[in-house]
Amino acid sequence: MSKKCEICGKGQVTGNNVSHSNRHTKRKWNANIQTVRVEDNGKVRKANVCTRCIRAGKVNRAI
Repeated sequence: MSKKCEICGKGQVTGNNVSHSNRHTKRKWNANIQTVRVEDNGKVRKANVCTRCIRAGKVNRAI
């Protein structure tokens, strides 16, 4: 599954884990991407959309 939202483009972000002894190791934060059925120009298709866009109503969900 794609790790990028098809609506807003939100995707993966990188950074560091920082331990108590201040050692840094790389880590990733993934966006909460869900596969939903979307009605697009009268056709129903599946799209990878973040939960923020689903909650905000930016996606016209198919029934």
